[in-house]
Amino acid sequence: MSVPGLDLDRLLPWFQAHVAPVTELRAEIIGHGRSNLTYRIEAGGRRWALRRPPLSHVLPTAHDMAREFRVLSALANTDVPAPRPIAYCDDPQVNDRPFYVMEYVDGLVPANAAEVAARFDEAQRRRIGEELIDTLVKLHALDPAAVGLADFGRPQGFMARQVRRFSEQLDRSRTRPVPEMDELQRRLAAAVPAESDAAIVHGDYRLDNAILDDQGRIAAVLDWEMSTLGDPLADVGMLMMYWAEDQADGAATPSLSSIAVTALPGFPSRREALERYAQRSGRDLANLDFYLVFAYFKLAVILEGIHARYLQGGTVGEGFERIGDQALVLARRGLAVADRSAVAALRG
Repeated sequence: MSVPGLDLDRLLPWFQAHVAPVTELRAEIIGHGRSNLTYRIEAGGRRWALRRPPLSHVLPTAHDMAREFRVLSALANTDVPAPRPIAYCDDPQVNDRPFYVMEYVDGLVPANAAEVAARFDEAQRRRIGEELIDTLVKLHALDPAAVGLADFGRPQGFMARQVRRFSEQLDRSRTRPVPEMDELQRRLAAAVPAESDAAIVHGDYRLDNAILDDQGRIAAVLDWEMSTLGDPLADVGMLMMYWAEDQADGAATPSLSSIAVTALPGFPSRREALERYAQRSGRDLANLDFYLVFAYFKLAVILEGIHARYLQGGTVGEGFERIGDQALVLARRGLAVADRSAVAALRG
């Protein structure tokens, strides 16, 4: 018995030994499955979540299950909401690739604007947006050493390495000419600022990487695969890329679900969100254009890698045929921000 990427017959003995003494397992893929794959595991009236890498085109340094498990373990006793990790396995005899099991957090992943509009009123939506900012502030305020993550990354030179890393990933994913991404890479490499400071960085912080409970409170932040120690403003730039500039922005970018959701009436504006982060974190956002442009580049490169995986037949689910076009849209948006930036190097 199996589902794509998960052999339940081989998994069962390990699960019995490390998770729960169940007699059988049922599983289904949940989420969009565009990077690491997430499964809901059911047995004996209980549920868990299991994460494993994608089926093909696994890039170096990406899809690291051990890092995800480690950061979730570090966050378990903090006020940053995250799923509780249960067990990690790196034995290829169990399921070919490393994976881990964590608690299943029930609730709504706010990826559909119509559903969010139907379930939460404008006052609740504002609170959701504010709590999303406040949770990021809490994450960035943690002392990495105090939670066992002192050696989780190398903050010095972080942004320069990030630009280099995703430039290299773009080269590994090439299946076609992408001059917009090449131009973004050139400008970013010339514009790297001095780091703001160091913190635990999520790496892909956005509204639809969270689970909301029935009252619209954040029950858990998900998808920690790119977390590390680095410049916290990288998370702010990423979050703002996914945050609507205005209500029309949501209709213009249906492929980025968080933009459509944050465009709903009630959500704080981009300006309000940034002011809240700056006030509560005490950080200077004067160089935010760089981090926003980098966010567009980073996601464009990630989607280009998924496009390459799709061409190789290594994706599971629907909608992957559009990923390549979305990568180019993101690169063009990044160039538009760079062209009007006050940072001269970003303007090229």
